[in-house]
Amino acid sequence: MSTSVIQNRLFVSVLAVASIAALPFLFNPGWLQAEEMPDKGKVKVLYHVDGKDPEVAKYALALINKHIEAEGGPDKIDVELIVHGPALELFEQDKMDPEMKKRFDQIIEKGVHAEMCQVTMKLFGKPLEKLAKGFVATLHPVAVKRIADLQREGYLYIKP
Repeated sequence: MSTSVIQNRLFVSVLAVASIAALPFLFNPGWLQAEEMPDKGKVKVLYHVDGKDPEVAKYALALINKHIEAEGGPDKIDVELIVHGPALELFEQDKMDPEMKKRFDQIIEKGVHAEMCQVTMKLFGKPLEKLAKGFVATLHPVAVKRIADLQREGYLYIKP
């Protein structure tokens, strides 16, 4: 048998298997539509900000606002914002960029739970009172431990 005959038979066999595999889709008119996901409660999302670039922090806050809207409002999503490291300086009350303050206030009003790392506050010598209103100290002193705990609780991790 020639090589081209073997190749043709192999091609026909692969085509036949693919056609059989496609049959269920051909007889299901809804196959192009996404299936409805069962309601499993609120979406749980963790946003992580740790850098000193103000544009990245502003972008993260804008994303949080858009995410809340996309999910259908604050009652449909549970958002945790964890801030640590050099990002602390971006959230100091006296130095905060006006646009970032506006965006931060918006997410707090929508129920976002914002936590500042306890270790970072000690290292930078900045208590909560010196930071934007709305922050609480991280549940665990070390932010990365808190982040890991939230992920273990089912929070989806997003780092802009």
